[in-house]
Amino acid sequence: MITEITPYLCVGLFSGFMSGMFGIGGGSVRIPLLNLAGLPLLSAFGINLLVIPFSSSVGAVSQRRNIDKRIALYMITGGTLGLVTGAFLAGLIPTLALAVIFVIISVITVFGIYLDRITPELARKINPGSWNIIAGSLGLNLITGMRGGSGGSLFPPFLRAMRLDIHRAIATSLFVTIFTAIAAVIIYWHRGDIIWLPAVFVLIGSMIGARIGSRISLKTNPTWLEIGLTVLVTALAFITIYKALSLP
Repeated sequence: MITEITPYLCVGLFSGFMSGMFGIGGGSVRIPLLNLAGLPLLSAFGINLLVIPFSSSVGAVSQRRNIDKRIALYMITGGTLGLVTGAFLAGLIPTLALAVIFVIISVITVFGIYLDRITPELARKINPGSWNIIAGSLGLNLITGMRGGSGGSLFPPFLRAMRLDIHRAIATSLFVTIFTAIAAVIIYWHRGDIIWLPAVFVLIGSMIGARIGSRISLKTNPTWLEIGLTVLVTALAFITIYKALSLP
């Protein structure tokens, strides 16, 4: 029994820590590890989405003072629509095509982290208005939703481009993914894709990891958070394209 649950607990701890530390949903880490542990891909998708509202809640509570509620409302509106659509389309679009799109979007969003320093004039021209935020979150969640994610790995850099500082971007991303993931998990639950024993222990590990990651994140210098987020999103993009190219 212990040997069966230990891998899922470890997956939860690691992905939860990344979620709390960098404001990501954790799916880009959690899904490949669950798949590697032997779960079918759609089950990994479903468990990931089931865990996100709980682990993100832990992180969001820890960082609640940094949440931008106005922007969060716009992101929940667009993100929920995008993620639900992506969940319905999961498995219908070739993996390689999704991987290429994901990498392109990752590069663009990472650029957004440093936009105000690379091209200050362009950064000043970006309008962080309601429709831009809704459209951006819808597009990001549509792509990541087709890969079983919540859009969380791309939300913090997107929010940096929308002129939020890194701590507010991380906190707002955690808050938003609570609601966007709930909408999508209902679809996977209804289809019977969630395997409950792994799900419970991934959930436990993720909540513990998210708490630890959030506490460390609050004490970390913003520059180091930006560097860490850049490295993480870039690495996940390359892993995604590598896995897609490795498929038979």
